[in-house]
Amino acid sequence: MTAPTVNRPADAGETLLTVEKLTLRFGGLTSLNEVDLTLRQGEILAVIGPNGAGKTSLFNCLTGVYVPQEGAIGFVKADGSTVQLVSGPARRRRSPKPHAVNKAGIARTFQNIRLFPALSAFENVKIAAETRQHTGPVGAMLGLPNARRNEKTSDAHTEELLRFVGLEAVENELASSLSYGVQRRLEIARALATGPRLLLLDEPAAGTNPTEKHELEQLIRRINAELGVTVLLIEHDMKLVMSVADRVTVLNFGKVIAEGSPEVVQRDPAVIEAYLGSAEEDTGGADEEPQP
Repeated sequence: MTAPTVNRPADAGETLLTVEKLTLRFGGLTSLNEVDLTLRQGEILAVIGPNGAGKTSLFNCLTGVYVPQEGAIGFVKADGSTVQLVSGPARRRRSPKPHAVNKAGIARTFQNIRLFPALSAFENVKIAAETRQHTGPVGAMLGLPNARRNEKTSDAHTEELLRFVGLEAVENELASSLSYGVQRRLEIARALATGPRLLLLDEPAAGTNPTEKHELEQLIRRINAELGVTVLLIEHDMKLVMSVADRVTVLNFGKVIAEGSPEVVQRDPAVIEAYLGSAEEDTGGADEEPQP
């Protein structure tokens, strides 16, 4: 099977994402407390921690949903330039809108699946694939040659991605009719259709059975190895994390308490106390975040 073309990093190992002293507060509650994180091109980094540790808040800051009060986020685009995802003085800090973050090369999935339920699997992915096209409204309405070429290109890219995630057999089925595990893979395909350099996966194994978890593990590895996409992963399933992650960062109460290889992190006493030994985490509950 030929892997679909995505923005393959030119220099694997170079820094792709830098998070420095990131702090996010909701009133008197500190969700992120001076978080530092570095992600290199071509690696898989997992962020773990107890419920409410700040993991999804981190994703929301990276994608422009939340604007942190302090700290900096830098991301290297495909052309080698660095975009600051957080900028401005404390009282007038701004982040790019989520669509601008996506255009820069960052795509994400969500804890709660956000597909278009009344559209087919093919249509869900094609909507994202068309964000890579540059057809204007006039060209689309008149069916000009460039618009027709772009239509064929987005159709082909959609077909490739559905094959890549193993969903070509259900491409004409409504998203709402698909099983939960299949919907998870469809959401990943839709994220990949935007051509990201960095893919953020927010608890992709939530609600899946053991077979689906194994398939997801293989899919994450293939996305990283075959498409050259860097992966930042939030996940409660420790078996999945330890099997796919190159490095692990652990959050607790909004602070980084450990980081390193999976082997080092799982032996860290602070991690065992805060997360790995927690019966609550073994249930795989959602990482609820406060609302601004």
